[in-house]
Amino acid sequence: MAKELKQLTKRSENYSQWFNDLVTKADLAEQSAVRGCMVIKPYGYAIWEKMQHQLDVMFKETGAQNAYFPLLIPKSFFSREAEHVEGFAKECAVVTHYRLRTNEDKTGIEVDPAAKLEEELIIRPTSETIIWNTYKNWIQSYRDLPLMCNQWCNVMRWEMRTRPFLRTSEFLWQEGHTAHATKEEAEEEAKKMLHVYADFAEKWMAVPVVQGVKSETERFAGALNTYTIEAMMQDGKALQSGTSHFLGQNFAKAFDVTFLNKENKPEYVWATSWGVSTRLIGALIMTHSDDNGLVLPPKLAPIQVVIVPITKNAEQLQAISEKLAPVISQLRAAGISVKYDDTDNKRPGFKFADYELKGVPVRLVMGGRDLEENTIEIMRRDTLEKETRSFDGIVEYVEQLLEDIQANIYKKALDFRNAHIYECDNYEEFKERIKDGGFFLCHWDGTAETEAKIKEETQATIRCVPFMFEQTPGVDMVSGKPATQRVLIARSY
Repeated sequence: MAKELKQLTKRSENYSQWFNDLVTKADLAEQSAVRGCMVIKPYGYAIWEKMQHQLDVMFKETGAQNAYFPLLIPKSFFSREAEHVEGFAKECAVVTHYRLRTNEDKTGIEVDPAAKLEEELIIRPTSETIIWNTYKNWIQSYRDLPLMCNQWCNVMRWEMRTRPFLRTSEFLWQEGHTAHATKEEAEEEAKKMLHVYADFAEKWMAVPVVQGVKSETERFAGALNTYTIEAMMQDGKALQSGTSHFLGQNFAKAFDVTFLNKENKPEYVWATSWGVSTRLIGALIMTHSDDNGLVLPPKLAPIQVVIVPITKNAEQLQAISEKLAPVISQLRAAGISVKYDDTDNKRPGFKFADYELKGVPVRLVMGGRDLEENTIEIMRRDTLEKETRSFDGIVEYVEQLLEDIQANIYKKALDFRNAHIYECDNYEEFKERIKDGGFFLCHWDGTAETEAKIKEETQATIRCVPFMFEQTPGVDMVSGKPATQRVLIARSY
């Protein structure tokens, strides 16, 4: 049974299928009855809750407050910002009626044609329009600024090709929307939130990211600048893992959001928006996991330590449970989530395979001999190394081990990422090498034509102009025209 549990497609054979297998078998999510939507199962949702909790703390430290805005947006709101509506038009789900009725032959139900809405409502693909229509009433003077709201919610983007966590028609996310008195303050806010996302990705998810700014073609619909964090998955593809947008005054002008400045003169406010989604769980899976299942960073693992007693009878179980009780209490007191699995409906081998599949960072096992010898077996999920240690000092050892695992999986991901970043100046060479994945630093002439050609011929896109590399002028590998900077090009999810 344990073997069946872990029958995952190998990454080397079919990376895409490995991902799908893992999502299902590790009990993260499953397909729903609604096309393109998924059911996030309790274990998957527990990871999202941990992410949500930490991000929420980090947002509030910047001064943002949580609010909630309607799911449904009047169609007319979208038409006010032309670029924005054009960017989302093909993905919008529309509510047209407000009532059902029994059909004539009483065999089912149908939409009541008499219950047509005067104005169609869009299920939010993002909330800029409804929020800026609201902000108009909240902002009167410079004293009301900055206004910084975040909401945790679901959004709907009607995707044709979907994959759990990576791209679904409905997904969970947070979206921050801020209003500022000056351009400089808004730009600073957009960059600040990008750094918050990068900190979270690296320190909590153990996922190294490249920070940068999107090209004009790739930026958010209605933004003047889009800042991004790009993570490299184990197949060398990029995953956009968080974005922050400087919106300028576009939405303020579209919804007539003005404030009286210190000279008592009206001005349009300056805006930002920023968001991450359940796509982060996809990033977590594809950055760290292996052919045995999930590998979770301890800081985000729903269960950080699992303890499995192996016993022959009830008396032995009681003795081991009593021995372990103070350890469990001390670990929990230290803020570590512990599961004590003394159930008798599954064999130890099955339990080990299951917790390995689910990526639990540390497994402790105690049997009759351990009880006699005052020892305990420890296994760390990241390296699958096992050792038997003295029971004395085990709490301190586990605390340190969790920190070591967090650091180790980050270093492993960082080393992999850095080994797969290449400078490239030859287009023919690029076209061959991009097939094997990786991040390519290439000179770009700044034109949309060159960008479109690369995408059409290689399925790769300009991910960003990266901040972490020193920029030098050169020659565009495609057009042969002068270029002022290198951009990061990769295939992506």
